[in-house]
Amino acid sequence: MDISYRQLRAFIEVAKSSTFAEAAVNLHLTQPALSSSIKKMEQQLGGRLFERNTRNVSLTPEGEFLLPNAIRLLRDWDNTFSDIQNLFAMAKGQLSVCAMPSFAESHLPILLAQFHREAPNVNIRVIDIVMEQVINEVTTGRCELGFSFEPERKDGLIFESLFQDRFVVVANKEQAAKLSQVPLWRECLSLPLVMMNRGSAVRSWTQNKLQQYGDINIVAETGQLSTLGKLIKHGLGISIMPSLCETQMKSLGLVVLPIETDPLIKRIGLIRNARKGLSVSAQKLWDLCVAYYGD
Repeated sequence: MDISYRQLRAFIEVAKSSTFAEAAVNLHLTQPALSSSIKKMEQQLGGRLFERNTRNVSLTPEGEFLLPNAIRLLRDWDNTFSDIQNLFAMAKGQLSVCAMPSFAESHLPILLAQFHREAPNVNIRVIDIVMEQVINEVTTGRCELGFSFEPERKDGLIFESLFQDRFVVVANKEQAAKLSQVPLWRECLSLPLVMMNRGSAVRSWTQNKLQQYGDINIVAETGQLSTLGKLIKHGLGISIMPSLCETQMKSLGLVVLPIETDPLIKRIGLIRNARKGLSVSAQKLWDLCVAYYGD
């Protein structure tokens, strides 16, 4: 069946008109061209849609049945392509992004506020999850973009570096008094440590670095950096964290100290699925982020 958009539109206009001549004027067609289009449509369907006489035209029972369906099909057609045009123009749509909680709390609001000013009709869905889950969400296609530390394995991923993060020591005031203002790694080993759970990249990086300087005493571990902050506040131990967390940790009344000798530095950036293209809105956010940190 090869009924065209123009044939459906012609059928609807004739059904709404009293004569072919009137419908032809409304469609900006000649009457012979309109009659030919309707006849071809009737031949394709296998029967007559209109009763014709010298004065007027009326629908057959089959035409009466077709009319509401034809109107719905034409409306759906128009709405579908209007929606696609809006997506390309970012006049509407939804964008799902995922980010590490520390990034979602510190950097992401500024970026999304700028994006919203440029694409106000795009609804943004933010999922704040740990780095390993960010990678999984992007790999499986549930999110178009992710904000993460650079993955050690990039199979199926594209990583765009935005900036570098220098890890810091986080302690409560009593613990910080036992450390230098710019502590060395070996000093950190003199106090108990609270760390991320085994299997997390942050845990692996910080533990490997500390072990280069001696034995470590881990007294507690958790799955969220925010929880680590609360453990530190109550004196369980100190921790080594990304400087992304500095504002959050200071809001808990904690002390953040830099590590200058042999610093632990990791890149933070955007990740996307290498096997899929980005939507117009996702590409817009990607370009905005690259420009923001490139300035």
